[in-house]
Amino acid sequence: MAGGRCHGVPERFVATVGDAAHAGETTLTLGPDDLVLCSGTLPRDVSFRERLEAARAGGFAGVSLWGRDYWNARDEGWTDTDIRSMLADSDLEVAEIDPAWWWLPGASDVHIPDDVDTQRVFRYGQDELFRIAEVVGARSLNAVDVFGGTWSVEDAAAAFATLCDRAAEHDLLVHLEFLPWSRIPDVATAWEIVRIADRRNGGIAVDAWHYERSGADEGTLRTVPGDKVLGIQLDDGVAQPEDDLVEATLHDRRLPGEGDFALAGLVSALRAIGAVAPIGVEVFSDDLHALGPVEAARRAAAATRTVLDG
Repeated sequence: MAGGRCHGVPERFVATVGDAAHAGETTLTLGPDDLVLCSGTLPRDVSFRERLEAARAGGFAGVSLWGRDYWNARDEGWTDTDIRSMLADSDLEVAEIDPAWWWLPGASDVHIPDDVDTQRVFRYGQDELFRIAEVVGARSLNAVDVFGGTWSVEDAAAAFATLCDRAAEHDLLVHLEFLPWSRIPDVATAWEIVRIADRRNGGIAVDAWHYERSGADEGTLRTVPGDKVLGIQLDDGVAQPEDDLVEATLHDRRLPGEGDFALAGLVSALRAIGAVAPIGVEVFSDDLHALGPVEAARRAAAATRTVLDG
């Protein structure tokens, strides 16, 4: 995707252009020409070292991590210093920490027992994910609505503003990802929340799977300023929506270009608005996972590059 200037982001993620004519202009260290291997593209029990090796094999510039990925590394015996060194030695950045689930009204009061939390999401709350983000030097935090509720868009915007303010203390961007089965089901709702919140480190995330299943509203997407699209995740799927969207999104995604989604139109829209985010590849797929981490990463990268170059 075409590169572009990024405005209003934490300075830890920017590099000042040296010549006087452009003094003060900045750009993200990870940008729209970089690929990110999202955590879910590999099986969740892959070791931390294997995860980094797979990313390098695929030519990725960064990875995304869930809290469980960090704790897998710690359980394998690696210290925080080891983890930072492994990332540096692999020449990989951590693009995002996923997911922030506690931020909406009432969400932090919900308790999910560990034996029910099969995806190992809810045992890692606000303080822990911010700590992990600092350890690994993450660029951003991905926020989602998991539990719903009776809150309004205005209530969600106030909560998102608070999340962004807390994240800014850790030099983090925050992108709000819409999920078609949630109370933030589409790009229009996510953008309205972000727009009202009006935080310089806040924006939206666009996942192709959720975008397609929410109706692929290209008109609204093209109204979002490119520097407010802070997360992008490419993937593919079948044309007909599945009966169980949650089950399908966690097991049956396809590699970009190997399904029926109109990815060319999505990529074109993101390019047209000058989206600044790196390109994540998030393909939760039992079939892909069965190939092993290195082969899965290589195929994910190759498929995504084919779509981007098309």
